[in-house]
Amino acid sequence: MINNFSRLRKKRRVIPDGLWTKCSGCGEIIYAKKLTEASEVCPKCGFHYKLPVAERICLLCDEDSFSETDHSLISGDPLAFNDGKPYPEKHAENREKTGEPEAVITGVGKVDGQDIVLAVMNFDFMGGSIGSAVGEKITRAAELALEKRIPLVVVTASGGVRMHEGIVGLMQMAKTAAVIGKLKNARVPYVVILTNPTYGGTTASFATLGDIIISEPKAMIGFAGGRVIKQTIRQDLPEGFQTAEFLLEHGQIDIITPRGKLKETLSKCLKYLCSQAS
Repeated sequence: MINNFSRLRKKRRVIPDGLWTKCSGCGEIIYAKKLTEASEVCPKCGFHYKLPVAERICLLCDEDSFSETDHSLISGDPLAFNDGKPYPEKHAENREKTGEPEAVITGVGKVDGQDIVLAVMNFDFMGGSIGSAVGEKITRAAELALEKRIPLVVVTASGGVRMHEGIVGLMQMAKTAAVIGKLKNARVPYVVILTNPTYGGTTASFATLGDIIISEPKAMIGFAGGRVIKQTIRQDLPEGFQTAEFLLEHGQIDIITPRGKLKETLSKCLKYLCSQAS
C-alpha cells in the first residue's frame, strides 16, 4: 500500500482570486473560491457540482489516513477496439488528462477513526466506465475488506460499462456482484454513496447492493436514459423518475444526504452496521 494522501491533497484545485461562475441550479453568480470552499455545493440553492476524486477522498477520510492500493493497475485491450481511435490511445489520453491510471481509486482509510476500505469512481476518466481494471480494483477492495473484516465504502460516478472492452467489461458486473455477496455472507458491512450520475451496468451491479445506500441530493441514477426507456416501452415516464428523491420515495435508496453532512452520515451508518455485525 502507498500512503499518498498528501499526493491526493496536492491534486485539489487551486482557484485563482477574482473568478466567478454561474450556478447551474439557480442561475446566481457565485464567487468560485466560495464554491470550492463549500466542496462544490452552491451556497445559495444547494446545487451539487461534480467533486474531483481527490477532494472526495479528502472529504470522507480522516486527515492523512488514506493509503492507496493497486495504483498502477490498468485495463488491457482485449478486442483491439478502434472507433476511429485505438482504445489504448484513448486510455492514454484519459490517463494524461486526469493524472490517474484508471477510473477508480481504491485504498484503506479511516472515517472518524473507523477503518474502512474505500473505492471512489472518477467520472472524468472515460465517464467513470467499468472496464476490466475498474472491476478488478473494486473486487480487490472487497476482498481486502473481507480479509481485514472492515467495512467497504464505494462512491459511484459512472456512465456504465466500458464499450471498448465488450463482454470483458460486462463480466465485471457479475464479478463485483459475486464478491459483494461474499461480504454479505461474512457480515462485513458495505455502504454505497451514489453521486451524479450513476448509470448503466454500475447501477445494475455493485452500486445498488449496499447494506445502506446513500445518495447526494438530486443525483441522477438509473440504467438507461429516459429517452431510451420511453422509446422501448412506448409509455410516458413519471417526472423525475431517475432522481435520488424519486428513488428514495420508492424504496430503492435509503438516505439522501447533502455533501456537507456526508462524512457525518457515513460515520453513523458505519457505527450502526459494525455494531450489528459484531
